[in-house]
Amino acid sequence: MGKPISGKTRLAGILGMPVNHSLSPAMHNAAYRELDFDWAYVPLGLKHEDDLERVLRAIRVLPFVGFNVTMPFKQAMLTYCDEVAMAAKMAGAVNTVHCVDGRLVGYNTDGRGLVESLAEEARFTSGGENITIIGAGGAAGAAAVAFILEKAGRVAIVNRTVERAEELADRLMPYARSTEIVPLHVSEAEEQIRESRLLINATPTGMAQDDPSPIPVSWISRDQIVCDMVYNVRETDLLKAARDAGALAIGGLGMLVHQAALAIDIWSETAQHKAPRDLMRSAAQSVLSSTCSGEVIE
Repeated sequence: MGKPISGKTRLAGILGMPVNHSLSPAMHNAAYRELDFDWAYVPLGLKHEDDLERVLRAIRVLPFVGFNVTMPFKQAMLTYCDEVAMAAKMAGAVNTVHCVDGRLVGYNTDGRGLVESLAEEARFTSGGENITIIGAGGAAGAAAVAFILEKAGRVAIVNRTVERAEELADRLMPYARSTEIVPLHVSEAEEQIRESRLLINATPTGMAQDDPSPIPVSWISRDQIVCDMVYNVRETDLLKAARDAGALAIGGLGMLVHQAALAIDIWSETAQHKAPRDLMRSAAQSVLSSTCSGEVIE
């Protein structure tokens, strides 16, 4: 049943614009009930980007244990945190904030969530592997950071605006050490994609019903793992092409679940209360089944 809301209830939520279709409230509140936490998770949708600073001032003095950040505030949130974890600095984006005595401590759980979901759904570990990420935004940065930390052999960042891919690569290279970071324009990425063990779509392409694949589907082969961060009931064109080619196709729901669970693990500050991933996935799937809508982590 969970605890009734009272004056002792701690708050959590998701801050973005919009957050109408977010699955986070369903996942988090299901987990809080299971863990018997006196917490409540609410959507915190803003109408204007200029409202962000005012909302954060209020959060500092309200009983928040933490909050998540989604589009379009992940990158801006870096400047509002009092402290930022290294992975978030490397990615250039914050998606999870821990509220500690009025201070805001920023994290990025997207990349680690992706790594956990790939291990669970594909038994994939990135050490020494050749990986291609399509996109150069916050989600792509988080994924690239996670693979660097896992000591991937090569990470290619493919984007239609190659300057953005180059900017992300330049930011990551000082941390890369044993990982080769390669920025590429989509038009010059065929060989890289064909040779990749793992291909990831970290762009919003696929959210809309009629969105085409972000790359030519003929570049996909049966020996690959193809992951699309877009999550909803139907298959994106990229995932359909991957299945048709005999590749292992993975949607973005697993990443969404794991990044949310990692946020709870951070806020609870104890390994005794590890967030229930399976229950959170079931809660998200239940909402998706009833709404047939989705969103991208970006």
